[in-house]
Amino acid sequence: MTQTETAAKKNAAAKAKAGSDAPATQEPKKAAKPAAKKKSGLAFPFTAIVGQEEMKLSLILNIIDPRIGGVLVMGHRGTGKSTTVRALAEVLPLIYRVRDDIYNRTPEQYAEGDGVKKGSKAIDPATLKTEKIPVPVVDLPLGATEDRVCGTIDIEQALTSGIKAFEPGLLAQANRGFLYIDEVNLLDDHLVDVLLDVAASGKNVVEREGISIRHPARFVLVGSGNPEEGELRPQLLDRFGLHARIITIFDVAKRVDIVKRRREFDDDPDGFMKKYNREQLKLQKKIQQAKELLPQVTMNDSVLTDIARLCMNLGIDGHRGELTITRTAHAYAAFQGAKEVTMDHVREIAGLCLRHRLRKDPLETLDAGEKIERELAKVLGEAEAV
Repeated sequence: MTQTETAAKKNAAAKAKAGSDAPATQEPKKAAKPAAKKKSGLAFPFTAIVGQEEMKLSLILNIIDPRIGGVLVMGHRGTGKSTTVRALAEVLPLIYRVRDDIYNRTPEQYAEGDGVKKGSKAIDPATLKTEKIPVPVVDLPLGATEDRVCGTIDIEQALTSGIKAFEPGLLAQANRGFLYIDEVNLLDDHLVDVLLDVAASGKNVVEREGISIRHPARFVLVGSGNPEEGELRPQLLDRFGLHARIITIFDVAKRVDIVKRRREFDDDPDGFMKKYNREQLKLQKKIQQAKELLPQVTMNDSVLTDIARLCMNLGIDGHRGELTITRTAHAYAAFQGAKEVTMDHVREIAGLCLRHRLRKDPLETLDAGEKIERELAKVLGEAEAV
């Protein structure tokens, strides 16, 4: 692992110094990421999306606290699921990384990763050059191979220089960002297994033809799909922190507004973006303030006890339910500008956290959201326990 990374870095430096044709062929690889961001600049504005408040709130809360564990967005086709996720990039605060680092690491992470090499000098993070970049939002196509997702041998360097170098995949690009999978319920099982391993460890391990690479891969997993096309594997379903349910809007005025906004955007994307620029910046500022406030938000034991009782009464397996509600409630309180979590905050996000964790009963006629609301009312003493 260490020898391979060192060889790759030396080879890249030698190419740059020589000014040969190799850098010209190397540049498109580095330019691939900015090209995707340039395209996302013309995405439909996040604040211009009509309705679908559950989905928008879920995504915002994951920006405030990525530890929530991502979002699963399930609903009817043509309801703006992909549009909303791709519009997310424009309201994400910029992040710092070491300049040109393919893994988007902070100086501290970079120094820690390189400092473990035997015989190498410890790196002072303060000496590293940094740059500000947009938070990466990476699409994972359904037909992607495991090599494309995890990374593989850089064939060009192997043929031209005889060096076994690592070519990073989508997981490396998505580190400290968002990994989006459209039609996630149709994802191949072998890729599901890879995502489960990486999501659990926060690291991607690649073993290829004598190369052993381990790199950070912490990202917010966002999946969307249509429930009519199949269910997710339980293991993957449980990995998503929040579950947003999307339905077709039946308000005539809103439907008309959706069509008008879309046509206006298609006719003049730049003008439409300018029209919503102030709202975009306002939301971005509010998210940044919530991120800064989050460490100060507290929760007393009585609220935590009610959360535990709610999960127990609903028969939630494991303890991920309580952890997710706790983190999400903290993020929601920070987004509302509050420094203490109350049960009012919990009520607003409980359905998002627990809807996909309920045990499935084929004879159950009660909607999942309504069931959670009823149990919450019993816990709070607003309804009599049956």
